[in-house]
Amino acid sequence: MIGEATKIEKFVIAKVKELRLEFGYTQSSLSQKLNMSDSFVGHVETPKRRAKYNINHINALAKLFKCSPKDFFPDKAM
Repeated sequence: MIGEATKIEKFVIAKVKELRLEFGYTQSSLSQKLNMSDSFVGHVETPKRRAKYNINHINALAKLFKCSPKDFFPDKAM
């Protein structure tokens, strides 16, 4: 399917969502902290949308959540 996330992308998205909820951020507030449009995180979390996190987003998220960028990836290849 065009635009559907891969397994690794789904893993990263789920990890970011888990941390987003843990830290009490809405989709909109997290989008703003990433200097993206208010709807960006919502689009990323919608499985059939093309929006995905890139390496720069992962780095910014790691700073925000005070963790390592590697914490957003699985221990083994998917």
